[in-house]
Amino acid sequence: MIDDIRIRKELAREILSSGIEDADYEMFPTEEQKQAGEALMADLGIQWPEGLAPVPQPIVPAPGPNKALPKADVVVITWTVDELMALCDVLTPKINRDKWYRYARFYEEKYDAQIRKGAPAKTARRLGSYMPTKIGDLDVLCMKSELHMNQDGIEDPNNPGNATLPVKTFFAQIIEETGATHIITTGTAGGVYTEQDLGDVVITRGAKFKVQKEFKNAPFAGKTFTDDWEIPTAHFKKAEELMQVFKDRLEPAYTPAFPPTAYYKPNEKTLVPISSRQPIPAIWLDGADVPKLGIGKKMPKFHPILTTDFFEFGTSTNGLEKTGAACEMGDAVLGLVVQELRDAQKPAPNWVVVRNCSDPQINGELVEKPSKISQQALWAVYYYKGYGYWTSVMSAISCWAIIAGINDQE
Repeated sequence: MIDDIRIRKELAREILSSGIEDADYEMFPTEEQKQAGEALMADLGIQWPEGLAPVPQPIVPAPGPNKALPKADVVVITWTVDELMALCDVLTPKINRDKWYRYARFYEEKYDAQIRKGAPAKTARRLGSYMPTKIGDLDVLCMKSELHMNQDGIEDPNNPGNATLPVKTFFAQIIEETGATHIITTGTAGGVYTEQDLGDVVITRGAKFKVQKEFKNAPFAGKTFTDDWEIPTAHFKKAEELMQVFKDRLEPAYTPAFPPTAYYKPNEKTLVPISSRQPIPAIWLDGADVPKLGIGKKMPKFHPILTTDFFEFGTSTNGLEKTGAACEMGDAVLGLVVQELRDAQKPAPNWVVVRNCSDPQINGELVEKPSKISQQALWAVYYYKGYGYWTSVMSAISCWAIIAGINDQE
């Protein structure tokens, strides 16, 4: 089991680093690099409701990397290159990732010593990048973090199961500098329910640390954090309509020889036809009677995202759906930070997790260890690398729906 967790940890770091190019490490990308990045942007042609289209708000003059973050009503933060490209195309259209402003405030003083050698933030020597945008009357700050719970930690040799967690400091810094009333953390995740398909989006006000490696003895290990605020759902139905436009991008190429999900059992002579299993992206919302809203699927109230310190994924036999909504690698840190602020009676934002299923629940009947990496893990990685961008478009649209609803309430 220990060796398996080690391999899963390596997979986590590989996934989090996937797609990084030389320009991503540059503090000041060249014009040539910016133009090359612009060529990779997609014009999604999303038909937004009148007055609610995201409108990027470039800062003139451009802020330097040591400048404080601009004030914002809402912060949307994501993690990987695929997730970032989707956020650019949906929420900062025509402003590609190389044009986002690099952010390195207090990197040397607060962060460098906490980050392991070889981590992306260590190589880039910055915390992240950002671009302001506007949705309705709300100022929204879109951010990409270079820090990750699974990338940065330096384990304490005198206190096994504990490690540095610089992303925790980063969240607190974002909250203080922006003064945001709402923070959304978004990106890819592994599905845990059999019914969850590629592109389905989990929205939850709960997050649980499911840690088994360098944080297994941390004070927060096994803890769940929740935020009891009412997520506005007025624009969720519209979001699902917009998501349906891209459903053809989510049709997986299943291989009958290696059936990856419980829908395709290896002992069955006749597999379910692909045409009947085409993903139709839906929103899964914690605690809401979503069928009455005319959208998606229902989960228990505060059913938490599962934050792991290794690459975890749901299978048809491991029962993760009983304890969580999906698997990812960082969101519970935000819940921890907000709870600490509230315990100290300091200003703290409402927070919510918006995660897309970039890999569905994997068939637990697949051979677990035919080689160094199990078939189950190989399929989970395959799905992420093949569908990370398009599934992230779904969660970016869902972020828009939440923000549009907050705008209605203002």
